[in-house]
Amino acid sequence: MSMLESYAAGRWFRASDEGTPLRDATTGEEVARISSTGLDVGAMVEHARTVGGPALRDLTFHERSALIKEVAKHLTAGKDEFYELSTRTGATKRDSAVDIDGGFGTLFSVASKGTREMPADTVYLDGGLEQLGRQGQFVGQHVYTTRPGVAVQINAFNFPVWGMLEKLAPAFIAGVPSIVKPASQTAYLTELVVRRIIESGILPEGTLQLLSGSASGLLDALTVQDSVAFTGSAHTAGILRSHPNVLHGGVQLGVEADSLNCSVLGPDVTVDDPEFDLFVKGVVTEMTVKAGQKCTAIRRAIVPSGMADAVVEAIGARLATTSVGNPANPDVRMGALASVEQRDEVRKAIASLQASCDVVWGNPDSAELVDADFAVGAFLAPVLLRAREGAVEPHDVEPFGPVSTVISYDTVDEAITLAARGKGSLVGSLVTHDPQVARDVTLGLAPWHGRILVLDRAAAPESTGHGSPLPMLVHGGPGRAGGGEELGGVRGILHHMQRTALQGSPDMLTAITGRWTKGSQRRIEEVHPFRKSLAELRIGDTVQSASRRVTLADIEHFAEFTGDTFYAHTDEAAAKKNELFGGIVAHGYLVVSLAAGLFVQPDPGPVLANFGVDNLRFLTPVKVDDEISVLLTVKQISPRRSADYGEVRWDAVVSNAAGEPVATYDVLTLVAKEQPQY
Repeated sequence: MSMLESYAAGRWFRASDEGTPLRDATTGEEVARISSTGLDVGAMVEHARTVGGPALRDLTFHERSALIKEVAKHLTAGKDEFYELSTRTGATKRDSAVDIDGGFGTLFSVASKGTREMPADTVYLDGGLEQLGRQGQFVGQHVYTTRPGVAVQINAFNFPVWGMLEKLAPAFIAGVPSIVKPASQTAYLTELVVRRIIESGILPEGTLQLLSGSASGLLDALTVQDSVAFTGSAHTAGILRSHPNVLHGGVQLGVEADSLNCSVLGPDVTVDDPEFDLFVKGVVTEMTVKAGQKCTAIRRAIVPSGMADAVVEAIGARLATTSVGNPANPDVRMGALASVEQRDEVRKAIASLQASCDVVWGNPDSAELVDADFAVGAFLAPVLLRAREGAVEPHDVEPFGPVSTVISYDTVDEAITLAARGKGSLVGSLVTHDPQVARDVTLGLAPWHGRILVLDRAAAPESTGHGSPLPMLVHGGPGRAGGGEELGGVRGILHHMQRTALQGSPDMLTAITGRWTKGSQRRIEEVHPFRKSLAELRIGDTVQSASRRVTLADIEHFAEFTGDTFYAHTDEAAAKKNELFGGIVAHGYLVVSLAAGLFVQPDPGPVLANFGVDNLRFLTPVKVDDEISVLLTVKQISPRRSADYGEVRWDAVVSNAAGEPVATYDVLTLVAKEQPQY
């Protein structure tokens, strides 16, 4: 007997009882047993707080991101054994790719976001500086900092790899240790992946723990800084929501629950349009990938009344070519459901739907299988239903399997109303080639959906499809879908952090945030900052340039050289009539170009390249014979872990002879970590 183990408080724990058998979805053979009897869940929480948390908080966002990337590379190198075991969950090779490669890809994506869009620090700034006093010596800044808590992640059975990794990566980069609790049916695959991560030694001890079996008592050990991310049924979500520590103890709960996702066929689409085939293919794909066991699958196909017959016929024709059976057989397109119990639940849902719907394709009680036995495996052929007028059940009952219902509408407003009857969904899609239909339906659906795919012939070649959550876009939905939110690039990381409004002097905010704050002290030294390596630069290092007169000849030359002959730079009479200028003024980009000449140090040195300008604003026109000067200050220093240089963000203020700012912007440079030898 193979008993799954938990990784708890720095060691692998094996329950002493016989546990519950977990069976192969295709053959019914026992794969493993699962139990958490005797596991000290309180010790797991304490270990995460006292060992994992401090270890993570000692690392910067960039260092945490680098570790997640290393995990992704390590798991990818050994993914063959995950594919082999995944077959026992009923997954075909295509299904396994969605779960396994999709999970690893999410790690790579989130790690990349953490490196490119977050600082090499432990504090993340949210928005710009708020001036709270007239003189600029009392300012405000929103920041995100790491909570000293634990992230408990309770995952569903349908994605034993992706479901874990898409929650783990954002929490880890946020600096919060994770306790992973997989659904029992497919926990053997999650346990294998976690075992390989722990064996690698890549992650600091205490930052990842695994609970195999019942999570009884786990929420009792959580407190105000802890969080729970749950994916599963609305019933279980309701139990979690009623826990005293969630109701009164400040434990944050994020829920992704039942979701009656819809796909709407636009009224403009005919059977001869490419959008018709895109719609049909999308519905069939979502019915058959993972045997329809996806929280994002299309449960309701909402189509114009005049197109319903054609849609049903086309979907049926595609389903007729879908082979069902042993997922290890390369000729099989759809495998088994995760368990016989899950198949029985789907059959019950189909029976409920039949109160107001008719089965127009498939049979819940039989199927022609390839290389499999219907009597022992958790098989269910795809089932398509068609709703009768006034049907209620399709908007209330979620069959979590290869099942979808075609629902007719007469007007765009009715289509929107039908979609909204799902009471909130993770994702909706609209297939149309009419821009006005796209706007009207999307704005109608948006309040009820966490994500909306608008699909037409132009987007189709690159579209990832209706049911594919992407790591750079939010995953979650309102209402019935649980009201939670995950992923979304940096948003998913910040979800685990605390946003705080800071108030204080510019110098204090600079010290706290690690980023130069407007009004803070500037440091002007004899050595030009461009002569300093990354190791020598300090926040606040400043260049105070000499001044330079901007002549009419400069302006005329720039106009001729660039071709920018806008009247404000070339026509004195016309420029005088514009009250914003009152005469010839310099080009904004001429001012920026001249400013670069004022602050640059031209000799070879540690500054390797200028790679951009951010937040450029022209504030006051520069008139003929006005003088400009520049203050350039080191604003932020971000070493690159994988290179011998880093990024430096400089605050640039160009002023005129009267001391008025005429342009402000950030200059971005690459600077060597050490002094180069030339």
